[in-house]
Amino acid sequence: MGILNLTPDSFSDGGDFYDLEKALVQVEKFINYGVDIIDIGAQSTRPGAEEVGSAKEIERLIPILREVRKRFPNIIISIDTFNSDVAYEALLNGANWINDVTGGRRDEEMYALVAKFDCPFVITHSKGNSQTMNDLSSYENLIEDIIDSLKMLIENAISKGVNMNKIILDPGLGFAKNTSQNIIILKNLKKFKKLGYPLLLGASRKRFIGEVLNISNPKDRDIGSLAISCLCSQHNIEIVRVHNVELNYQIIKMADKIYRE
Repeated sequence: MGILNLTPDSFSDGGDFYDLEKALVQVEKFINYGVDIIDIGAQSTRPGAEEVGSAKEIERLIPILREVRKRFPNIIISIDTFNSDVAYEALLNGANWINDVTGGRRDEEMYALVAKFDCPFVITHSKGNSQTMNDLSSYENLIEDIIDSLKMLIENAISKGVNMNKIILDPGLGFAKNTSQNIIILKNLKKFKKLGYPLLLGASRKRFIGEVLNISNPKDRDIGSLAISCLCSQHNIEIVRVHNVELNYQIIKMADKIYRE
């Protein structure tokens, strides 16, 4: 899954693909490098990010989404949003999946919308919002608490009509977790696999990689990100969400040859 941020303030590539032509060039590169899914976001979810509101999110997203769908009709497009009205407009204009970093916790209308369109739905574990998540990293038992929360979100989604066969889980690396907690999650991927749903892991260039490697610039964290992609291959994680598709495609293809054939 290749990340395309249409925002001026995303932590790694904010402002890089803010206009139509740059976004289309990046999507074409992703496809040439072997991407399977494009994840488009128009609202930054990094810690500390300001929320722009649905209207601005739609204004940023829809023109580029329409053109990406027009030029690349066969690519799977996921939309990174926690607002149901943004998701609705996106699904009407060619999106295939919804990737909600709150798992429907923020906007419960998301469940009914996903059920209506019967589309894949990524449920992520998180707490609070961009402004508060860094202060919410206290857990009684990290792995059990995350799993219990994911189970509750799954139950909520299914009760509102979401197709259980379309649910994908994300343990939410970096969302209300500190560096040591993110490492614990990576050491316990087998426990998340036991939930029986496809897993998505989004570690690419995140702060905890920078803290482990003492690298402040997110764009210099690709090697650390690749180590996690290898781990994902070992544990048969279905989807790896990354910024650098070219490098991750190569390393996952090689790792899959070793671990999964």
